[in-house]
Amino acid sequence: VIKCRAAVAWEANKPMTIEEIEVAPPKAREIRVKIAATGVCHTDVSVLKGIMPSVRFPTVLGHEGSGIVESVGSEVTSVKEGDHILTSFLPQCMECSLCKTPGTNLCVKLLQEPNEIGYMLDGTNRMSCKGKELHQFFGCSSYSEYTVLDDRHFNKVTKEAPLDKICILSCGVTTGYGGPIKTAQVTPGSTCAVFGLGTVGLGAVMGCKNRGATRIIGVDINNDKRAI
Repeated sequence: VIKCRAAVAWEANKPMTIEEIEVAPPKAREIRVKIAATGVCHTDVSVLKGIMPSVRFPTVLGHEGSGIVESVGSEVTSVKEGDHILTSFLPQCMECSLCKTPGTNLCVKLLQEPNEIGYMLDGTNRMSCKGKELHQFFGCSSYSEYTVLDDRHFNKVTKEAPLDKICILSCGVTTGYGGPIKTAQVTPGSTCAVFGLGTVGLGAVMGCKNRGATRIIGVDINNDKRAI
């Protein structure tokens, strides 16, 4: 068991607090990761505001994480100690019909029902604080110095990629990038407008460019975004 610091959300509409928590070793098909960096997604903020009633408290939030594998459980073959990974809040079984299609990644086999959210895929948890079980957010809980991930909740990445920058690829950038490519299916020569130039919006700009848009209009009420 590793003792480390984490930002714990004890209940909705209350600030998170930095606590010493305990992180258990990984079980079969799991890895324990030392988190290097994490993004702050608006979904995490929504949970704190009580907008997502299916999320259980107390919990360790965060799902845009990058890190280094500290240890691996049995049956894990995709990574080893020292490998670099990105967390993934959408698990992938790579066997069901939707995992096999390029059109979506909403795994029908592992996508959790509301009564399962807050637990590892085996229905238990690996984090605790002050004798209380901590629920793991979207299978990630990257607001912790260490976390445990199921081997279907992460992606291995090259060690050449800077961990302090690529963490937002776990959600924000790819959410925006996929919009023009997967959903809008922007065609070459298009004119596109992107409303909001945060992480998701800038990802959408890149997606429009990738699809060959000749004019991309960025719309944002924050004038500080002009320089970017």
